[in-house]
Amino acid sequence: MFIVGQLFASLAVLFHMLFNIIYFLLVIRIVLSWFVRDSYSELITTLYRITDPILMPFQRLPLQVGMIDFSPIVAFLILQFLETFVVRVLTTLAVQFGAGY
Repeated sequence: MFIVGQLFASLAVLFHMLFNIIYFLLVIRIVLSWFVRDSYSELITTLYRITDPILMPFQRLPLQVGMIDFSPIVAFLILQFLETFVVRVLTTLAVQFGAGY
């Protein structure tokens, strides 16, 4: 059972790192949207392709006030909730299976 516990612990760390990468990419996209108008760059296109599935559901909601779009803030809050939930569940399972947290 120790191996199963270690598997859950490793998955918790992996998901935590994945969410951190997503946060980082979203921050880069938000900052670039303020300054870069040429979105035909290969790097920017790839960044948009990665982050669009996360932001698009929130951009459909009426979360824009004037020139300020609050959809990334809502996306961050939802992602933070999901990260906390997933990592906590995996960590609890790791402890229950004897990973030694």
